[in-house]
Amino acid sequence: MIVACNHCGQRNRVSPDRLPDTGKCGKCHQPMGAVSQPLDVDTRTFDAVVASSALPVLVDFWAPWCGPCLRAAPEVKAAAERLKGRAIVLKVDTQAHPEVAQRMGIQGIPYFAVFRGGRRVNDQTGLVDSNRLVALVG
Repeated sequence: MIVACNHCGQRNRVSPDRLPDTGKCGKCHQPMGAVSQPLDVDTRTFDAVVASSALPVLVDFWAPWCGPCLRAAPEVKAAAERLKGRAIVLKVDTQAHPEVAQRMGIQGIPYFAVFRGGRRVNDQTGLVDSNRLVALVG
């Protein structure tokens, strides 16, 4: 997956199992630091990150036609910043990747789920603020 460097903005390829690490940027060679933005992922990347992350993974299941989902986006971004170094935050577009939502049994969005060790341990349906999202992670 692609993660932007916090220093120079260079887009770096990072293996999903290495997201919790603070590797170095390929351009400026500075430590990239913990991921502090929600990462848009496809089905394969979702599966890889959830299965391999040593950190909890907060996932925002959303769709571009969903008004509450769009209103939740700034809250998800704020939660990602607050959870920097403590959790990975992913976004799954359920319109583009419906198989993930079907497999998870999601029937309403926005839907937020927390995974630890590859298992769903907490969830929330509906529009919530960043405080609630951070609390879901624990």
